[in-house]
Amino acid sequence: MVRYVYDFAEGSRELADLLGGKGANLAEMTRLRLPVPPGFTVTTEACRAFLAAGTAPDTLADEISEHLATLEQTAGRQLGRPDDPLLLSVRSGGRFSMPGMMETILDVGLNDASVIGLAKVSGNERFAWDSYRRLVQMFGSTVMGVDSSLFENAMTGLKRSRGAANDLGLNAADLAGLVRTYKDLICGETGEDFPQSPAEQLRRAVPAVFASWTGERARLYRRREHIPDDLGTAVNVQTMVFGNLGSDSGSGVAFTRDPATGRPGLYGDYLANAQGEDVVAGIRNTVPLTALEELDPVSYGQLRGHMETLETHYRDLCDIEFTIERGRLWMLQTRVGKRTAEAAFAIAAELVDEKLITPDEGLARVDGDGLARLMFPRFDISAVGEALAHGLPASPGAAVGAAVFDSAEAVRRAASGEKVVLVRQETTPDDLPGMIAAQAVLTSRGGKTSHAAVVARGMGTVCVCGAEELTVDSAGRRFTVGDTVVEEGTVVSVDGSEGAVYLGAAPLVDSVVMRYFETGERSDGRVEAVARAMERADGLRRLEVRANADTPEDAARARRFGAQGVGLCRTEHMFLGERRKLVEAMILAGDESAREKALGALLPLQRQDFIGILKAMDGLPVTIRLIDPPLHEFLPDRTDLAVRIATAEAQGTAPARHDTELLDAVNRMHEENPMLGLRGVRLGLVVPGLVAMQVRAIAEAVVERTRAGGSPQAEIMVPLVGAVEELRIERAEVERVLAEVSEESGIPVHCPVGTMIELPRAALTAGRIAEEAEFFSFGTNDLTQTTWGFSRDDVEAAFFSAYLDKGIFATSPFETLDRDGVGRLVRIAVDEGRAARPDLKIGVCGEHGGDPDSVHFFHATGLDYVSCSPFRVPVARLEAGRAALPEPGASDSR
Repeated sequence: MVRYVYDFAEGSRELADLLGGKGANLAEMTRLRLPVPPGFTVTTEACRAFLAAGTAPDTLADEISEHLATLEQTAGRQLGRPDDPLLLSVRSGGRFSMPGMMETILDVGLNDASVIGLAKVSGNERFAWDSYRRLVQMFGSTVMGVDSSLFENAMTGLKRSRGAANDLGLNAADLAGLVRTYKDLICGETGEDFPQSPAEQLRRAVPAVFASWTGERARLYRRREHIPDDLGTAVNVQTMVFGNLGSDSGSGVAFTRDPATGRPGLYGDYLANAQGEDVVAGIRNTVPLTALEELDPVSYGQLRGHMETLETHYRDLCDIEFTIERGRLWMLQTRVGKRTAEAAFAIAAELVDEKLITPDEGLARVDGDGLARLMFPRFDISAVGEALAHGLPASPGAAVGAAVFDSAEAVRRAASGEKVVLVRQETTPDDLPGMIAAQAVLTSRGGKTSHAAVVARGMGTVCVCGAEELTVDSAGRRFTVGDTVVEEGTVVSVDGSEGAVYLGAAPLVDSVVMRYFETGERSDGRVEAVARAMERADGLRRLEVRANADTPEDAARARRFGAQGVGLCRTEHMFLGERRKLVEAMILAGDESAREKALGALLPLQRQDFIGILKAMDGLPVTIRLIDPPLHEFLPDRTDLAVRIATAEAQGTAPARHDTELLDAVNRMHEENPMLGLRGVRLGLVVPGLVAMQVRAIAEAVVERTRAGGSPQAEIMVPLVGAVEELRIERAEVERVLAEVSEESGIPVHCPVGTMIELPRAALTAGRIAEEAEFFSFGTNDLTQTTWGFSRDDVEAAFFSAYLDKGIFATSPFETLDRDGVGRLVRIAVDEGRAARPDLKIGVCGEHGGDPDSVHFFHATGLDYVSCSPFRVPVARLEAGRAALPEPGASDSR
């Protein structure tokens, strides 16, 4: 029989898949003998069974009853007992942290009778009614489906009528009246009363928390964080402890290191006379964790000791929730804490130095996405003047956008291409769509552990919290700072590293990490941690990392960033600008002589380009792709030409002869689907002299660089091959020209000849193509298009968002390689290509070459190199090293 419930004492952190992250860590803290309120976990298997059947498993109720009886015996109290009731929290806890995205119900077990008993036993009538109103509000919205704003509006109206700044300004009578209001709301909205039976409350609470797994905000968060939808959540049922019993009680969130910078020490927020949700909700401003040392030095000392225990045990930054109940410290949760990219690199380096983790483990704890964020620019503080306001630097970076005051407006404006900053008093989980759409989040309340801060850090979004100088008027769609009024749509700049807000668009400067990759300078501490990770990655990785570069400047920059060659030089980019006229002349040539003249004019220009790129990459391979796109792309727009000619005729003048010739050429070359038409290798086979001109330019550049004492390593790549016969014919032409130049110059010119694998047929016949190819390079952009039947330019805006919403895609197949479809073609081509030619060099030069997840796939598939844009080269280097890490548990040197 499947078992669905485990006491905390029975679990461990190794059971996170079954118990969820929260349950597994509660079990681990229990094993460490830390002061954890007793409880039990209902497993993720129970959730999955509930979601599949729409009802809880038959045996679940009996298991919960059995474990509840044990819990009651341990606590010495009973659920539903009127004089000294046992109260429970019912909390979600998925395998991966999803802060605020699912539901929690506190104070389960209170009713009209036991609230009186709780008041007597606690000696605090206000506390008892405050706990009851929390239960009715949470149960009403989560279990009974009442719109949560109705409860919030009732609370806001009551505070306004009493002149209370926050809920602490309400007395016991006020809260008792609020409970009655809440119960009336529930009855009016649902037609049923709030249940007075504690057993019924618990019976209904557990599946309601299960159901929150499929809530809109939870699904949106999982898509954003690439968390699988089929994991389900566990539910943790735990004895309540109370931080809202008076000034000697409170709740807090703590980090064993600064999650924004990685600096060692104790960081966090504390709120006296408050429950835990008050801390993260930001409804009252917290005090720094260090203030607890004066408020309650005994609890503070115990907390420090427990934090040291946890960081040493987990060997990582720990995020901890705790409650102090009348001077007694309770540990409610721990997890490996979310952190900024800067903090991730710093913490990894420090833990390696402290011998808590190995260098390989340190590398595993950073990633390419974080590195990319560190390469973002920051504000030039010297040029922006005085800040409009200051808050807490909750998530670093610099962002500029129009101020907006609700999630829907942020999404609407962002969808039209506008950059926005979401401004709120405090965010709630319902603001997630706007937080994703925004460049930055700015709140007037809350600390570094508020909802806004935690979620923004996890997403890498710039965030400043607790900017108390701001008075946010969401209804009026503006905020004020003193006499300054900032209306919706006004551009503001948010500095998440310094916690500052500026009016207008502040100028940006490159990051110190970018400067390190440009110059090698590593005096800054942030840079040193990055440099160490890069050195470890470079020492481990098997994959080479090349760059896509079409100019000498791009090639030089890529080499500074650590590129080991050029994996894709697109020769057609050299035909743009003023050279477009020479291409036009080639297309319009009426005979062979005119065509040769046009090609002859292009030859020295291409040769000079190749010389510059080969010089910048001297001694390293430079893969030069012959012209790929259809020739009509180099001609004027068909409609523009037709309008010019029609306008001239309407004005009674003869249209320009050149325009009519161009229009004739455009009409002659028009294709319904040009990307599947006359392009790539097909151009070389039907346009006389085109391939010969390009190959001669490459060969002569090699000769010139050789004479200059260089070591040019040019490779020639034939695009869009679908049949080995195409490559065989074009390769013969390439080798003929290389032999000619070798003979003319007296310098042997050998350029390996290979092809792009960018058509499904090429992948499926790779064994035959390898007979003629010395190397393969996967063009994954076109391979994705032709495998899926997508035109990238047309479909991304048309329906990709719907596909992501419906779960057809976890992410765009143009961002991260589709392993099941496109990836299978890659594996087939690698296996069959190397079977035919064991020394076949294989790489990838599509955009996927710089995508962290795709790099791991290419490593596992046995490619020799990846190639990406110059600015993604450091990311690819880091991920190539991480892909080569030994499996967890394998031996590794410290």
